[in-house]
Amino acid sequence: MEKKMIPYSVHLPKEHYIMLKKAAKGRKASSIVRDAIMTFVSGGDDAFKSGYNKAIKDAAKVIYDCPEAQMISIKGKDLGLILTEQIELLEMK
Repeated sequence: MEKKMIPYSVHLPKEHYIMLKKAAKGRKASSIVRDAIMTFVSGGDDAFKSGYNKAIKDAAKVIYDCPEAQMISIKGKDLGLILTEQIELLEMK
């Protein structure tokens, strides 16, 4: 899983900025913007496909970040990474 984030500035009209802040509530606005961009660039024209792929990415991240899965190693790879790679194979192209 790619963990490195590269900053990117986005300029919004004031009304969109206010709407984003309200929608974000407890979440960080950057994660909402990041999710929207990833949905768009990974097939945003197909709502089901992009939603499905986002769910796959979210599930893979949960497993990858699980400390218990990182404690078990099989042939030099931790279980979290092995399962993450398998889940990511389910992504729709």
